[in-house]
Amino acid sequence: MASPLQLARAVVAPVTRTRAFRAVAPVLLPPAERVLASCTRGRLQLSALLVPSLVLRSTGARSGEPRDTYLMYTPDGQGGVIVAGTAFARSRHPAWTYNLLAHPDATISVRGRPTPVRATLIEDDDEREAAWARLESQWPGYRAYERDSGRTVRLFRLQPGPARANRC
Repeated sequence: MASPLQLARAVVAPVTRTRAFRAVAPVLLPPAERVLASCTRGRLQLSALLVPSLVLRSTGARSGEPRDTYLMYTPDGQGGVIVAGTAFARSRHPAWTYNLLAHPDATISVRGRPTPVRATLIEDDDEREAAWARLESQWPGYRAYERDSGRTVRLFRLQPGPARANRC
């Protein structure tokens, strides 16, 4: 028997693959996440109501300034997490992926608890398939974003890492 969370995901997941959602979500969700994070001191995220979510604090690839991004994650089974640069199926990679490529040391915050991490781009085909399987077991149909974007979505493994990373 499916849990209430699984049922909610089954209902919401197809909506997230619609053109309307993909047009509106990038505009509305980030400000909503920031407001909720501010009100709860980072302990609650809107997206966390359905999926494990984190705040990624990376260093801007060009600016060198700290950048916060709200992301879904999936545990990698090895003490780290996997994040996907889907950008709501847009044709360009999201800025945070360029940041991690330029500066792999970052910080993630889950329910307000910061952890320094080191990001590694998942490039091996078998590793990518395993990562996508983990992501889709959590959020069915998530890989459709890759197909619909017309690009290879960047997948990153974030492992607990160096203490010199930015603090949330």
